[in-house]
Amino acid sequence: MKEVKKGTVRSKIRKGDTVVFIAGKEYARFDNNGKRKPFSGEVMAVDARKGKVKVAGAAIAKKHRKAVPQMNIEGGIVELESWVDISNVSLVDPKTKKPTRVKYEVRDGKKVRVAISGELIPEPSRGANTRRKKSDEETDSDNK
Repeated sequence: MKEVKKGTVRSKIRKGDTVVFIAGKEYARFDNNGKRKPFSGEVMAVDARKGKVKVAGAAIAKKHRKAVPQMNIEGGIVELESWVDISNVSLVDPKTKKPTRVKYEVRDGKKVRVAISGELIPEPSRGANTRRKKSDEETDSDNK
C-alpha cells in the first residue's frame, strides 16, 4: 500500500507560471519544418502532494460524457487537460526563455524564487479573488 505523505508539501512551480516540457510526450512535439519544439504553456493547477501539474493545452485527454438534461449538461466527447508529473516540466527563465532550475533567496527581507542565471522569477498574477465577502445588502436579504 502506498504511504500517504503528511505535513506541508511545497512545490517550486506555482499556478500561473510559464513552464516548458523537458520529458514525456509533450517534449517530443514537432513544428511544420520537422524540428523538435517542446511544448510550453501556463500552469493551470498544481497538486504538490502528488507531484502533478496541469498545463493549459498539454496532455489533452478525451472524455466521453453522458448528457444529464436535469442539470443542463450536454453529452459528447470533451477534451480536458490531464495531470502531468512535475518532473516532466521546468520553469522558464525570464531572461533566456529556456528551462531553468529554481532556488530560493532572501532579498530585501522577502523569500523569492531565483533562476540559475540570477534573474528574479516574478510572482504569477493571481487575478481577481474568487472568494468574496457578502455585502451588507446580501446578508440582510438572507436573514429575511
